[in-house]
Amino acid sequence: MVAAYQQSRSQDYYRLREEMVSQQLEPRGINHGPTLEAMRKVERQRFVPASCQDKAYIDGPLPIGYGQTISQPFIVAMMTQLLRPHPSDRILEIGTGSGYQAAVLAEMAGSVYTVEIVEQLAVRAKKLLSDLGYKNVEVHIGDGYNGLPDKAPFDAIIVTAAPEAVPPPLIAQLKEGGKIIVPVGPQTDVQTLVLIEKRNGELVKTALIPVRFVPLIREVDSRQP
Repeated sequence: MVAAYQQSRSQDYYRLREEMVSQQLEPRGINHGPTLEAMRKVERQRFVPASCQDKAYIDGPLPIGYGQTISQPFIVAMMTQLLRPHPSDRILEIGTGSGYQAAVLAEMAGSVYTVEIVEQLAVRAKKLLSDLGYKNVEVHIGDGYNGLPDKAPFDAIIVTAAPEAVPPPLIAQLKEGGKIIVPVGPQTDVQTLVLIEKRNGELVKTALIPVRFVPLIREVDSRQP
């Protein structure tokens, strides 16, 4: 009976992922094949608290504890599509959170390095990603503002928490021809999702859409879940 129930739930979640792609992503312009395939494959319900699993595929963010959230599926897909990861890419993620965005990236990229300042979230995400078989993801505990200089340079950098300005260390750690996608703006207001491309040593910035992300914190958050 337990096995039958688990199989039924697995089929339900598969259907919900398919609906997420067809109803939330494709109508909004997500058309990058590998991104859509990753969104279909990664089991989002595994990356949210048990109390939220029935809401895992709603069109919005969900709390994951410690004042942090898992981003809306469309935002995850949009940021991934903008980076268009290749199998040889080394990608840096700032703000591991639950590990969901890292898992989506890991379906396409060669290596994903992800930094989380909240130790409890980092430990939880590291175990989950390992349990799910993502051997190409490294989870680091630390201040994401500083990036990972010992692992640089990176083909792409994705920031999933909002700084008030783009951290200079991240610009320095980006390869020529690389991209950064980052929400920029005040912590208590709407931010702007910005795409930055490094071309011939120059930075080309494109403002995209208004967004709301949790702030990029610079010290360990001691709040309880």
